[in-house]
Amino acid sequence: MDYTSILLLFLLALVAFLYSSVGHGGASGYLAIMAIAGVAPHMMKQSALIMNLAVSLFSFIGFYKAGYFRIKLFLPFMIASIPMAFWGGTMSLPDSIYKKILAVCIFISIIRLLYQFEDKDKPNREIPLWAGLLSGGSIGLLSGLLGIGGGIILSPLMLLMRWSKLKETAAVSALFIFVNSVSGLYGQVQKEGLFIPKELQVAVLATIIGGLLGSYFGSQKFNNKTLKYLLAVGLTIASLKLLFT
Repeated sequence: MDYTSILLLFLLALVAFLYSSVGHGGASGYLAIMAIAGVAPHMMKQSALIMNLAVSLFSFIGFYKAGYFRIKLFLPFMIASIPMAFWGGTMSLPDSIYKKILAVCIFISIIRLLYQFEDKDKPNREIPLWAGLLSGGSIGLLSGLLGIGGGIILSPLMLLMRWSKLKETAAVSALFIFVNSVSGLYGQVQKEGLFIPKELQVAVLATIIGGLLGSYFGSQKFNNKTLKYLLAVGLTIASLKLLFT
């Protein structure tokens, strides 16, 4: 294994670590790194979703055990997201359009990493059913289409609308990402078959290790601003590459 491959594995594990610490699966980060490495888009989506499955599940388990999961918060988003993620997984976009939309989603993930949301003393607002269905369905469709779990969009929405607290949001986002990744991956497999390059199979193991560590530290109030800033710089480079190549 050469130094480039080792660096790639390290970066994927770091992404998994940081994203799982805030209840995310990290697909946007994995896709960004694979874009920098020159992986073809048709190979990227399934690989990212499989990495997402393990990391988001470990993240959810960590926050669930810590007592932060609220099923009442989860259900309105999940009902519409699962069928829409499957539908998105059966669709395809031209590579140029795919890269541009992905770049925008990566920018959103950068904001989520760097912006420090604070828990308010005010009680949570009730989630209107129509709002949960509309946002869950829209994010689910985008998730299946791009090969992401959707947590980078859902969690800022929940926090900005004051539908949940920080740790509750992380728990809901983690499970939301998991079910969307399953549904989106199933849709893609139905359309194209299962295809994971051998080079990326070891990467899945690296992200599992990073995700396990991140979920543990994240549920225990872990915070490391320096690493998040470094990751944000890397994601910015990747998103600019996607936009202008």
